[in-house]
Order: sequence, then C-alpha cells, then structure tokens
Amino acid sequence: MIAAASPDYETDEPRSGFTVTPLVEVMVLAIVIAVAVASYYAISHSDTPQGLIEPALVAGLLVANLVPGIALMMLIGRRVAKRRAARSLVGGQGELHVRLVAIFSLVAAIPMLLVTIGASLLFQYGVQFWYSDRARGVFENAIALTRVSYNQTLQRWEEATVTMGNDLAGEIGQRPIDRVVMKPVLGGQLFLRGLSEGAILSLPVNGRPRVDLEYNEYGIDMSKQLNPEMVSRLRAGQRSVVNVQNDRIKTVVRLPGKPERFLYAARVTDPGQFQDQTELAEAAFANYKALLVRARSLQLQFNAALLILSLLIVGIAVWIALAVADRLVRPVGELVDAARRVAGGDLTARVTGPRTRDEVGTLASAFNQMTGRIQQQNTALVAANDQLENRRALIEAVMTGVSAGVIATGGDRRIQIANRSALDLLGTDQLVGRPLAQVSSELDDLIDSGAREAIVQVMAGEEARTLAVRIARTDAGPILTFDDITQQLIDQRRAAWSDVARRIAHEIKNPLTPIQLAAERLQRRYGSKLEQDDGTFARLTDTIVRQVGDLRRMVDEFSSFARMPKPVFREESLLDAARQALFLHEVAHPTIRFVLRHDDDPPTLVCDRRQISQALTNIVKNAVEAIEAVGPGGGQGGGEIVLTLARPSPTTVNITVADTGIGLPAERDRIVEPYMTTRARGTGLGLAIVKKIVEEHLGTLAFTDRAGGGTVVTMTFDASGLLLLDQGDAQPEQAGEGQLAALTRIRT
Repeated sequence: MIAAASPDYETDEPRSGFTVTPLVEVMVLAIVIAVAVASYYAISHSDTPQGLIEPALVAGLLVANLVPGIALMMLIGRRVAKRRAARSLVGGQGELHVRLVAIFSLVAAIPMLLVTIGASLLFQYGVQFWYSDRARGVFENAIALTRVSYNQTLQRWEEATVTMGNDLAGEIGQRPIDRVVMKPVLGGQLFLRGLSEGAILSLPVNGRPRVDLEYNEYGIDMSKQLNPEMVSRLRAGQRSVVNVQNDRIKTVVRLPGKPERFLYAARVTDPGQFQDQTELAEAAFANYKALLVRARSLQLQFNAALLILSLLIVGIAVWIALAVADRLVRPVGELVDAARRVAGGDLTARVTGPRTRDEVGTLASAFNQMTGRIQQQNTALVAANDQLENRRALIEAVMTGVSAGVIATGGDRRIQIANRSALDLLGTDQLVGRPLAQVSSELDDLIDSGAREAIVQVMAGEEARTLAVRIARTDAGPILTFDDITQQLIDQRRAAWSDVARRIAHEIKNPLTPIQLAAERLQRRYGSKLEQDDGTFARLTDTIVRQVGDLRRMVDEFSSFARMPKPVFREESLLDAARQALFLHEVAHPTIRFVLRHDDDPPTLVCDRRQISQALTNIVKNAVEAIEAVGPGGGQGGGEIVLTLARPSPTTVNITVADTGIGLPAERDRIVEPYMTTRARGTGLGLAIVKKIVEEHLGTLAFTDRAGGGTVVTMTFDASGLLLLDQGDAQPEQAGEGQLAALTRIRT
C-alpha cells in the first residue's frame, strides 16, 4: 500500500540547525515578485527608451532576478522530494531526496550563474557595434554598388540594341527585307554586339505582331516578344523597353524611319544574379533598419531568454536529483512491492536484476530465486491440469465427429458425457445430467445384464429404432457405444424375403396349373352326369379352381416382389396413369368419391409407365380398403380419395394420395417391409413393391396423417435426375440418398 503524504512541512534535517518553514517559502516568493516589479520599473524609466540600455544595468537586473528564482525552485524541489518520499513504498521523511535536490541545484546554479552573466555582457557589448554609424555605412555602400552594377549591365545591352537598330534601319532602306539576304546581316549584327537572338517585327493596324525576319537559335516564339504595352511606351517616345525575364535580358526598340517596325534583341545570360543580389542587399538593409528600431526589445528579449534558460537548467537539475534519489531507493521499494504481490498470489513478481554486487543486489537475487522456484512448482501443477483439460477436449472432439452414439455414465448411472449422435439416435435434446433409466430403460437393463454387446430396440420419441450396443465397463462407470442398424435390418429382411419369395414362387407355381386344369376337366366331364339336385361336386370343384386362382395371384405377387423387371424409361403423362388407376376402382366402389387434382399444365415424368401405374393402383387399393375398414358407409359420407399431381419446383414432381380411412397403424415404420400387413387377407407385399418401384425411379415414399383422419401418401420424384438417366448421362453422385442402389441396379 502507498502511504499518505504527510502534511507536516516544519520538520527538516535535525542536524542542519536550520528549519525551513512555509513562512520562509512565502518570503522567498515575495522577494521574487518584488525584484521582478523593481526590474520592470527600472527598465521602463530608463533614459534611452528607443536605444540600448546600459549593459551593466541589464546584467545586474538579470542576477537580481536569477538568484531568488533559483532559491524558489530549490524550495519547490524540496517540497516535491518530501512528498514523493512519503508516498514511496519505503516511506520516511525523504532525507535522501532533499539532500540530493540541494546538491544538484547548487552544482548546476553556481557555474550557470557565472556563465549567464558573462554571456549577457558579451552579447550586449558585441551588439553595440552593429548599431554604430560604421555598420550602417557598410550596408548603404553595398546596396549602392549592387544597383550601379545592375544598371550598367542593362544599359550596355540597351545601347547595343539601339545601335543595331540604327544599322539595320539603314540596311532595310537600301534593300527589301528578304530572309536569304537579310538574315546573314541580322546574324552578323547580333554576333558583333554579343547578342544571342533577335528579330524584326512589324505591327499591322489592329493586328497581331508579325515576324519579318528572325535569328532564333533557341526556338522561342518571336511574335510573343512584342506586346501592346511595349508598343505604347515606344510610340510615346521612350527610347527602348528593357525586360529581364528568366535567363534573358530582352530589349525592344523602334527602327528609325520605320514607325511600324520594331527590333527585338536578347542576351542569354544570368541576369537573375544581379537582381537577386540587389534584392538580398536591400532586404538585409531593411532588416538592419528594423533591428535598429527593435534594438531595445531585442536586448531585453535576449536577457529574458537567458533568465528563463537558467531557471530551466536549475529545474532540470532538480528533476535529475529526484530521479537519482528514486533510483537509489527503487530496489528496496521493489522488494517491498514484490513481497506484497507474492503474498497476494502473484508468483510472477520479480525485482529488477541487480547491476551491482552490493547487499541490496544479493538480497534481490535471493528473492528472485525463491519466487522462481515457487512459480516452477505452481506451473507444474497448472500444466498437469491443462493436460487433463486438453485430453477431455480431445475426447469431446472425437466424440462429436463420430456417427456412433457415445454415452459415459457415472457410478450412479447418471449420464456425464454424450455426443451429438447419441442425442439424435435417442430422439432427445438433453442427455447430460439425466439418469440413464429415465432416458432409455432398455439400455439401463442391458447394463444390469452384464453383457458386453447386444442388439436392443428402443423408442426414439414415437419411432422404434434397433441399436447395436457395446458396453465398456470402467472404474468411473459404464461407457455405451451404439449404432443405428434399423435400416440395415430392414434391408437384410428384404433380401431374405426376396430369396424366400423366389423359392416359394418356384416351388408352388409348377403344380398350380395341373391342379387347375384337372379340376376344370372334372367339371366338364362329370358335372353333367351327376344329379342336378346334388351340388356338392360343383361346389368342391369351384372351390378348387377358386383357391388355385388365389394361390396363383399370391405367387404372382411373390414373383413381382422377388424379381422386379428392369424399368424402361421414357417420358410419360402422369395424368393418364392417374386416371387409369382411379377408373379401375371407381367402377368397383361407387360409394367412394374419387377426386383427381392437377395444374392446368399436368406434369410429365421420365418413367416406366407400367410400374408407375402398378404403384398408383396399389396405393389407391390400400386407400379403398382403409375407407372400407371404417365401417358401413365408409365414414364421412361414403369416404373420399384425392389424388394430386404437382410440380413444387422445376426439378421435382410430387404424387399425393389422401384418403379418409382408418389411418396409419401403430407399426407405421414397418408397413413397407415385406410380408408386414395389418389385414387378414393381405400378403404384405403391396407397399414393399411400391417402395421398390419409387426408389428405382429415384424417388422417396412418405406416409403422414391426414388432418381430420386418414392417411396421406406422398411420392416425390427427382425429375431432373430421371431426365439425365433417360439421356444416359446420369452419374451415381447425382442420385440422392437412398437412390444409389436403385441407380446401380438399373444400369446393370
């Protein structure tokens, strides 16, 4: 904790024999203010308000302000040192801080005071020369010399151009201006006079200057060298127009006797150097005059800067003293702070490595070694805990990625760990924390049986599932791993029943024909010879023929289920197949209302029409039997069957059959299994055949409850996949889930 600053400033080093009280500080502050006011009065009432003040007076005022100012800064540093020492981790009266502030302040103030006085006097006596008449004369003579030199240069090229104009006027009077004849003359004139380029220009009335003759080695536009202002000045009687521009001294004159002809001549040189030198000299002289006006303010500003700089140096010295004192006390303070941090549980606390081999450095090294060893031991414990946590996270990640359900239970059979697959297979959203018996009594009973592997049927919501369960018994509790083999068992049963159906059809079909033929022959041969009143023979033979027919139909269903013919795909109208399926039953069941619904543009489908018609006929037949099972009248006014053809998307075709019958049985998840039937006279192969037909047409079959009672059977077909199949472009990866086997069978 940081100790509060002590408000007592009346105590100081008892061995010094002098006590610094707040009254002393106030007195020093009053002296500083009084000296500053007196200095201002002395400066403002001096005899030379616009000139330099006597250097000795200014130096004296500087010292008079500097000494009490330094004393005041030392007292401020002392106050700050005591406050910082009281707030440090070590605490105390801050004797070391105060002593260092005093030493550093004196060491910086004494030589700085001497240097400041010397610099002030040196500067003031040296500046007096620059404000003398001799310095002013030097500046004025330099400016005059520069101007004379610049004017002589311009006058030289002007005289050369005027003389050249007189000579060319005479030549033009003797011969016409011809470029072949006069250009050498113009070039010679320019060469003799040291000019670089020239041109004879004429100015038509209200026209643009025209170049009559030119000598132009630099490729400039001569017509732009004459402007209306120049013409006006020359016509007004001015001898010439001289223009200094960029790297040329340009001169324009009127040709004598030729009022509308003008001569342009230029010298390529560096005229800017004369002009720049003149401007620099004039600017320097203007600055010198400004300095003469500001002489007094500059003198005072320089000495004020010396005063501020001196006080700043003393302030820096005080700050350095405080920093050095803090550095000397810091190791002990760091030890105190680090010890408190370790006590608070921060084992990373360290003190700064010792730079010297003194006692404090040895103590710091021992402290760091102690805290380092404690931290290593604590880190080992944390690492072991992290390793356990990482293993747990790895197990959870692996469990999340596997398809099998995994449940880990404790000794009390309460679920501790469960992956997502376990939630899906058991049909629940929450497993962790629940007793296993509450989730699945079958799995709980299996643990009691002592078996390691078993096949168990459980209820996942309203759906029955068959699970292959494996149990690993650990000290923490049993771990159950299970897979859903419901579909696998269905496929196995279907394959087994297909084989049984094939064998039964083979064994039964052969003797049926002779039996039927023998019964019919007996009817024809002996029926007329028996007495008319005795109907026993006829009834017996009719029974044989009828039962043989029933057996033949049963064998045909066995054959159809065991070996479905390969479908022949072509684009067919579903509307025709639906009408045919409904018509067969409308005639036989006039009390049932049959409805066919479709869009204005009925959908078509690439399919085997015979197999699709067979599937529709079986589904409608089941719907009729479901309505008849309701009782007399079929319920709901005789019952209703609605067959709907729809295309919910461009790639999907739906066929829906809804009835008002008795609805789905309790074993709704097994109604498509072979030989699974709820009717006394049923074979259980009708829906199995329908499912096989739908799957071979890349479709799915779904059963749902109808609102108000009854059943809704929906067949969904992949129209785009069937189209590709018809074109021979269908690939196995284009088949949906559950359709790959059908696609493979069709292709083989």
